[in-house]
Amino acid sequence: MLYFLTGDGQIITAGGRVLGVTALGSTISAAKLQAYTAVKQIRWDGAWCRKDISDKALRARP
Repeated sequence: MLYFLTGDGQIITAGGRVLGVTALGSTISAAKLQAYTAVKQIRWDGAWCRKDISDKALRARP
């Protein structure tokens, strides 16, 4: 990933995975809720967030 800080303090990126948010919880569902609650606090123009990251782990649980 390529990024740089402009003279006025903006961070510019050329794409790629810019930010990862991780959370802990007593269950996978609880951790997912904590992580996406935090994600809602992070915004910038053009921001996009996948919502399927933990789905495979949730399906694997009985």
